[in-house]
Amino acid sequence: MTPSGTNLLALVKHLATVEYGWFCTTFGRETEPFWFDPYTEDMSVELHEATADIVEFYGRARAAADKAIDELHLDDLGTSWNGATVSMRWVLIHMIEDTVRHAGHMDIVRELIDGTAGDHPRD
Repeated sequence: MTPSGTNLLALVKHLATVEYGWFCTTFGRETEPFWFDPYTEDMSVELHEATADIVEFYGRARAAADKAIDELHLDDLGTSWNGATVSMRWVLIHMIEDTVRHAGHMDIVRELIDGTAGDHPRD
């Protein structure tokens, strides 16, 4: 649908991966084992990957992120994937940015599918 292959399900898979990464791995919390390489395969979906499995993966990632947010303080520090020291406050802001960016991508991909733009149907 796009030259890069961006698709709705891959974006959901990516968001799950980064939820686990930023909220769990950064703060030394456990994540579930991934069935794919999160550094190279989180923006693609293979034929054997079911939609329901990826949506459930995102639900588990969100639950793990919510638990980290509930249990940690805004000023608690962790180490990001690139070695930078970051606070929970920084991670929350970053994840708002990242999720909103990808929601915009989803809006564009959805428009390519059904012609609907924004939250209003076309006349």
